[in-house]
Amino acid sequence: MRIGVMIGADGANNKLDDVIGVARQAEQAGLDNVWVAKIFTFDAITTLALIGRETSRIGLGTAVTPTYPRHPTAIAQQALTTAAASGNRFTLGIGLSHKLVIEDMLGMSYDKPAKHMREYLSVLMPLVRGEQANFQGEQYRVQGVALDIPGADNMPVVVAALGPVMLKIAAEMADGTNTWMVGPKTMESHILSTLRAAGKADPTVVAGLPIVLTTNVDAARENIAQGLTIYGQLPSYRAMLDREGAAGPADIAIVGDENTLRGEIKRFQDMGVTDFNAAIMDVEEGAYARTLEFLSSMQA
Repeated sequence: MRIGVMIGADGANNKLDDVIGVARQAEQAGLDNVWVAKIFTFDAITTLALIGRETSRIGLGTAVTPTYPRHPTAIAQQALTTAAASGNRFTLGIGLSHKLVIEDMLGMSYDKPAKHMREYLSVLMPLVRGEQANFQGEQYRVQGVALDIPGADNMPVVVAALGPVMLKIAAEMADGTNTWMVGPKTMESHILSTLRAAGKADPTVVAGLPIVLTTNVDAARENIAQGLTIYGQLPSYRAMLDREGAAGPADIAIVGDENTLRGEIKRFQDMGVTDFNAAIMDVEEGAYARTLEFLSSMQA
């Protein structure tokens, strides 16, 4: 299982040079991937293109870029450019985002989200394969579009899929899924089983979870509960937490000593998760560096 680190989910307010520095640090630590969240700060794909020029080995991915604000031809062009800029180390992670963001904040229709994603991928996937996109749907109508991005090849696409319909779409049309707020029981009994039942025998499955190495477990969970409150309220994440029997994000966070963290990460590996995406929670002095060092030790 590949081990990576998330940039953005912890709400850290960093300058662009600092973000690039975090990615360099992750590469020096021997981690496999760095994932950048698309929130209301730096554009994730652009940031990863810059990171790609400042690193040499580490894998890069978005976790995730919302589809609604960008036409699939535009995101394909930008993503393939980032793949070319990074020597094909880039994975495009896309998702629907949430009604709160797309409809309430941006004023766009969030009607029929699963249909939107199916149509979106019908345009996107031929383009990232170097093929011509021809599709006539309700939301997208594209005819005779092809992209020529020298140096871009075999760019993976993962979809932020949590519900059964979206998981089926991810299995049928993309390379897998990129998850957030999914505990181990739900990952095995719902995410992985649904993907496999849909015919994806060996899917890419990214498990994004809060994590911190600490002896102050109760205080750390309280800090995580406060910092990640919104993720316990958004309907898609709330549904995953309810499946797990968790009251909130702090209950599925991986918190504790080295043995605890190692055991929980191995649990995901054993069930078939391909990528662990560590959202390191800097809940106390030294927590981030200590947790990164631990993740680095797991690569040895």
